[in-house]
Amino acid sequence: MCRKLLITLAIVLSFCFVKAQSKEFALTDEWVQKIEQLAPAKPEVQPKKHHKILVFSLFTGFNHWVIPHTDAVMRVLAEKTGAFEVEFSNDIYKFETKNLKNYDAVVLNNNCSVGPRRDLILDVLDKDPNLTDDQRKAKAAELEANLIEYVKKGGGLMVVHGAIVMQNNSMPFSEMVGGSFDYHPVQQEVTLELCEPNHPLVKAFGGKSFVHVDEPYLFNKAYSQKNFRPLLYMDTDKLTKKTKEIDEKIKYVSWIKKFGKGRVFYVSPSHNAQSFEDARLLKFYLDGAQYVLGDLKCDDSPVKF
Repeated sequence: MCRKLLITLAIVLSFCFVKAQSKEFALTDEWVQKIEQLAPAKPEVQPKKHHKILVFSLFTGFNHWVIPHTDAVMRVLAEKTGAFEVEFSNDIYKFETKNLKNYDAVVLNNNCSVGPRRDLILDVLDKDPNLTDDQRKAKAAELEANLIEYVKKGGGLMVVHGAIVMQNNSMPFSEMVGGSFDYHPVQQEVTLELCEPNHPLVKAFGGKSFVHVDEPYLFNKAYSQKNFRPLLYMDTDKLTKKTKEIDEKIKYVSWIKKFGKGRVFYVSPSHNAQSFEDARLLKFYLDGAQYVLGDLKCDDSPVKF
């Protein structure tokens, strides 16, 4: 009886911890100041040229409350380290070829689309009364293709958490990013392990695992090709409230990859702003941004784990 009581108490305490760590809060000046103190003082690599990054934060589906906090993190990293300049926009016409040319990289910030279609660009164009249905579909396909071609020709792409859902049913988008969103169990404490402790892109974690509360994302489509170099993974056997069996190979939550002449960094952490209150994750984001910009050189060849 005593053992059962201890187990029950442990479960209750764990649940309380998760609820506390995932509690939503508005972006405040005080929180930004905390991030400014924790953020790296300088970049891992000094840029050889001035870089400009477009941070795109539009969503039409699920509203991740961390979106403004992620914007703030990117602004702090830019201003404190001088590694790049950031511009923020929710305008899908930024994906016109003539506009993409103004940026060295694009950050997609939690751009969830409406299900089951899962096409954020078409979601927006559906609201334009000046276009016919055929024109909307053609323009949506054009803007998506523009972004894919931009990366293929050398642009950088950083995809944050729910942004992988932006064009979730598009195989070309999935192949560029490295996978598509399948589903996630409930938020819970997740331990992320380093695929290669000595890889430059995980230097921030000092060879040790990273624990936080998150939605443990699981992936499909192009993910099965494993055409990326994985950075972080989780033990899916330890996940709770799973709605279906999980292939043991579906465990990576962050990776980098070459796409044509461009570079892609996918980072699932984090759904909650509290995770950014860790200097390690801030450096991880900065290093990932420097990778897609081409400043931080590292081995990004695919590895079959």
